Amino acid sequence: MSRERILVVDDDNLSREFLCEAARALGFRAESASSAEQALRRLEDETPDLVLTDLRMPGMDGLELVRTIQDKCPGLPTVVVTAHGTVETAVTAISEGAQDFLMKPCSPEALKVTLDKVLGHARLERENALLRRQVSGAEDPTIIAKSPRMLDTLRNAARLSQSTGTILITGESGTGKERVAQYIHQCSPRAEAPFVRVNCAALSETLLESELFGHEKGAFTGAHRQRMGRFELADGGTLLLDEIGEISPQMQAKLLRVLQEDEFERVGGQTTIRVNVRVIASTNRDLAKEVAEGRFREDLYYRLHVLPVEVAPLRERPEDITPLAEHFAAVHAAKNGSEQPLFEAEAVRRLQTWSWPGNVRELENVVHRAVILGRDGHISADDLVFGPSTASVASGVLPGDLDLFDKAVATAIADHEMADIERVAILATIESSGGNKTEAARRLGLTARTLSNKMKIWRSAGLVA
Repeated sequence: MSRERILVVDDDNLSREFLCEAARALGFRAESASSAEQALRRLEDETPDLVLTDLRMPGMDGLELVRTIQDKCPGLPTVVVTAHGTVETAVTAISEGAQDFLMKPCSPEALKVTLDKVLGHARLERENALLRRQVSGAEDPTIIAKSPRMLDTLRNAARLSQSTGTILITGESGTGKERVAQYIHQCSPRAEAPFVRVNCAALSETLLESELFGHEKGAFTGAHRQRMGRFELADGGTLLLDEIGEISPQMQAKLLRVLQEDEFERVGGQTTIRVNVRVIASTNRDLAKEVAEGRFREDLYYRLHVLPVEVAPLRERPEDITPLAEHFAAVHAAKNGSEQPLFEAEAVRRLQTWSWPGNVRELENVVHRAVILGRDGHISADDLVFGPSTASVASGVLPGDLDLFDKAVATAIADHEMADIERVAILATIESSGGNKTEAARRLGLTARTLSNKMKIWRSAGLVA
């Protein structure tokens, strides 16, 4: 577990030294300040995990310090220690924002009980805030599975959840890898601890390092205060590294060290932080191929590939299509304030015969549109609007007519500038991928960063919204 920092504020040297030594003996990192003013200056440089302050001090007293901390560092827990304790003083301290109250002289045992209680509550608040951000607006994370293939995957995942090794979940984009990761966490002994996710493909190398490991104040432009990273927030729980195949070689080396040693330093920091985190990684890339072609570290691959889980594409588990479609229809009908619509027989046949290149994510998008378009509580085949990748079906071109289809495409793009053709192809692929730019880049043979740069150029030129 990471060692939390306590800032002890007391004008009495003996009392200050006793509290610091007692806190260190309990396993905390303790620093001190001889006045409230000095404590506030320290807070400008680095934020501790808790402030332990005397009540009566010359100049700014403890109550005023508590009020100032609440204004400058909302959420930073404070505990007031005083030899002049009365019920009224305790009530006043807590009403001003202190989390607890201790009487002098306090024993190390009483100090431990108070610090554990206050810091435990603070950790819980951080974890809950993170989880609320992650699941805000999300539907029930239950996995809908009827096919033997998916049921086998879930049984395997449940077995692996009891181990402590790193799990690598592979599968095409949109197959539900994050849901499987959540299922593993829920089945594991860490189920009551945080489940934290980070999308490695969505962040630049610098931002990803800060997101994973946190940073100290002043570590880079815009780092106005210390910030905990996802590894610290997941301490005791599970961290999902989504799209792990997209990280740079430099980040691969830093991640390997954490997986090997369970420790790291924040960006711009020198203090080594130890954590107890179960890591799950997911990717739609063939990492073995990436290793062979020199784009992914072999030692990191084997560190991640301790316990593999493969999630099959939707086209290989057709028994799941109808139950998933009915589930999504119920979810989006409820969001729209309407009753769950029924799928007509032809609509079910249409769902079953489509190849679902975008997998479960594409299915949800199609059903969401159908719920809006459907009438009289029914979804017909005509309500199922597929993306640009279904152009061959919409035009009646079947797989056996690919030569005809290729000629039609060639005719359509003739006499157009190559830049326009490229832009149309990329935008169409993004749409057919359900808006997932990482998956679109994979289909187009581009890196996620290249696709992102093209989108920025087009957006600045007013060519895309």
